Amino acid sequence: MNNDIKYWLEMLRSPDINDRLVAVKTLQHLGEEETVDALIIALQDEDIAVQKIAISALWEIANSLAIPALIECLSSADIDIRTEAASALNELVTQDDLLLLLDKLQGDDINTQLNVLVLLRKIHDIQSLPYILPFLKSNNPELREAAITTLRYINQIEKCPQALDLIFDDSTLVRRATALTLGHLQDTQVITILAQALMNDSDWQVRRNAAKSLTIHENQQAISALEIALNDEHWQVRKSVAQALQIIPDIQVIPRLIQALTDEYADVRKEAVIALGNLAHPDVINALKQALDDPDKEVSIQAQRAIQKIQTDKKVLRKQ
Repeated sequence: MNNDIKYWLEMLRSPDINDRLVAVKTLQHLGEEETVDALIIALQDEDIAVQKIAISALWEIANSLAIPALIECLSSADIDIRTEAASALNELVTQDDLLLLLDKLQGDDINTQLNVLVLLRKIHDIQSLPYILPFLKSNNPELREAAITTLRYINQIEKCPQALDLIFDDSTLVRRATALTLGHLQDTQVITILAQALMNDSDWQVRRNAAKSLTIHENQQAISALEIALNDEHWQVRKSVAQALQIIPDIQVIPRLIQALTDEYADVRKEAVIALGNLAHPDVINALKQALDDPDKEVSIQAQRAIQKIQTDKKVLRKQ
């Protein structure tokens, strides 16, 4: 170790906070591997500023030896320390750290548990599933939300009965996260549950997320719910429903889609036009021709494309 580094390492032990701040900033600038042990010790400094700079320095050096110490920072009483440590760990943790994270997840500190649940999304290993499931029943809504969101990132999960009831959770944030997660699960009840949420949930973001998940599933059983939801009071829900109907075309919804061409929001009209074009049914031509005069340029462009698509499909059928 060169003398310059030794000097700054010694200064980290100074009782003067200004000395320690200068030392830790200098060590961060140097970015040398030899400083890792000292920077880990600096994480215990009584001054928050010193701790934060030490975290940033360890983040930049990116030595895996710092990971256990950085995980300890997740339980800090200072939110900035927790946030900085979590950001560093999000880049540093790998599959090799899975067991360490799972061990910390079983502790009692809520801040550590929340951050570890987020970190597990990067590793996305199904071994973590038994450790995540208990949090779906936590009394803390933040933990329930974090857990149901993390399930979305875990590889090889097709069914999770414990997750289904969270679509009816008291917490709006939990229901929003659940509506998205159910798009990645294959339980037999998923379509029915998502359809119920789409039609009945009081929160428009839950309803929108349910529509997005139904789009992923591409299941015809959702058509009736999607048809009803085309009249949802919130335009972003109507937009997502129209996008779902692009992927799950059904002539049953033609009247509602045509009605959507007069929606006050251009985004909804555009998605409805695309959905009608995907249906490729001659009964929608007149409505699409009227949409050519839409005041929104993008809507009229999509209407022209939809008409051309239907006409091209007709020509292909005649040739066959």
